[in-house]
Formats: sequence, C-alpha cells, structure tokens
Amino acid sequence: MLATVATMAAGTVQAKTPAPLQDKPVNCDNCKEWNAPVKPFNIYGNSWYVGTAGLSAVLVTSPQGHILLDGALPQSAPLIVENIKALGFRIEDVKYILNSHAHWDHAGGIAALQRASGATVVASAAAAPVLQSGTNGKDDPQYQADPVVHVAKVAKVKAVGEGDTVKVGPLVLTAHMTPGHTPGGTTWTWTSCEGQRCLEVVYADSLNPYASGDFTYIGKGKTPDISASFEASIAKVAALPCDIIIPVHPGTTDVLGKAARRSGTDNPLIDANACRAYAAEAGGLLAKRLAKERGAAHAP
Repeated sequence: MLATVATMAAGTVQAKTPAPLQDKPVNCDNCKEWNAPVKPFNIYGNSWYVGTAGLSAVLVTSPQGHILLDGALPQSAPLIVENIKALGFRIEDVKYILNSHAHWDHAGGIAALQRASGATVVASAAAAPVLQSGTNGKDDPQYQADPVVHVAKVAKVKAVGEGDTVKVGPLVLTAHMTPGHTPGGTTWTWTSCEGQRCLEVVYADSLNPYASGDFTYIGKGKTPDISASFEASIAKVAALPCDIIIPVHPGTTDVLGKAARRSGTDNPLIDANACRAYAAEAGGLLAKRLAKERGAAHAP
C-alpha cells in the first residue's frame, strides 16, 4: 500500500511540473540587442517597466491583481518574469496580458507568460486570430511568405474593440484601435497616481510605416488602400490625454535614458508633448512613404 501511495504521489508531482517558461526562440538581426536584459524600474505610481533593452513590457499593479502589457520575444519571457519578481511582484498575480500588436517581437513571449500566470490574454479582434495561429496574416504589411516565422500559439484570446476597457480592482485600461503598422494595432491608456497627483500613461503601439516585399499602403488596386486609416491612427495617438508615453520599442522615445536621468526634482518621462511628438515623427515617415508609393503608382 505504501508503495502504491508513493507511486501515486510521484505521478501527481510529475503531472504538476510546469510547462517550460520559454518557447522556441526567434532569431533575427536585432534580436540579441533587443533582448538584452535591463533592471526593471518604476515609471510612475503603480506602473513599472519590466521589459528588455529594446522591447517594452509594462506591469500595472493593484492589490487585487496586475495587468501586463506585451510579452516581447519568446526568449524574453524568462527575463520579464524575473523583472516582475525583482520588483516584489508575482507572475501568478497577473490577471490579464494585453497585446499592442501581434508581431513576434511583441507577442512571441505571450504564450509562455500566459502559461506561467494563468492570465487572460486580450487583443484587438484583428490581432486575436494572429496570436492564436502563431504567425502573421497575409493582410499584414510585414507578412513574409518565405520564411514564415512561427511562435507559440496563444491558447485563448479575448477580443476587444475601440474604447473597451480591461479592469482589475481599481485598474482600468482602455483600448484604442490604431491599425496601420499591423491590422490589429492597439494603443492602451490608463491613469497612474502618486499621492494626489494622477497622470495619464499611454502605451503606444508602433506607428512605423515599415513593410516587407512589394506591399504598399495605398494598395495599387491589388489590396485595400489603408493609408487613410493609418493616418487616422497617428492623429488618434496625437490627440490622446498623455503625460507619459511608453512606446513598444523604448528606444523610440529614449525611455531607458530618460528613466536613468531622473532626479528628485525632475522626471524626463513626464512630458505632455510626448504623444504629439511621437505621432508627428510617424506622420512624417508615413507621408514620405505614401508620396513615394503614389509617385511610383503614376509612373509610366
């Protein structure tokens, strides 16, 4: 009988062995640089940077549970978990994982982080099936037919639309649809407070008009013209209430550098013009790209 009990106990332990925290890594030209570890730090109030050197991930905390934004690369998941732990929080207390867009450099680690936390993954209706399939759709400006990059599939995703909110205790994060860089691009906003001073934080999705192959934003009659919707996304981000911006690539607004330069009397991360500046730079890049596409479209 004792032998039977021991065997059953061993079987129980084996059944509860957690799944690996890291899925198959993605190799790319920038991956090593992007995935370099950085010490996690407070952004403001209950908002914390837990990402890597080149890929943002933000933890918003409350006594009732936390919300994590993005998962970076598959090989970033262990770093994000360690950063959360280093701040004194637990991955098991993350109730939701929100996605900006479903490219593998921002969503590749989500499946592992979902397994580690048991959290519900939330993304736009256009991004949800991409997360569940593990690869970009053909309507994505950066779709690659050869080679197709696959990351671990996310088991279950809750879809949200414009203005929908995700709530945990006092936390309320709002989704803003910002398609363009990807069809399912989403920018997230919330309020963080220190004492009586509350600031609006914007987790800004990429607005970079980068595309693969012969993709064009004007379509040229082959695919839908998405130039106007991309321009509208840029204008939407520019108009958001915004005291602090954390873009999905922190280097875009020098997030890490600004955090390092903080002093008791000065916090460079707080900048009421940051979202407008971020959008203005993206708008200039898109205008330049569209002018080139339209010129090529009318060339003999």
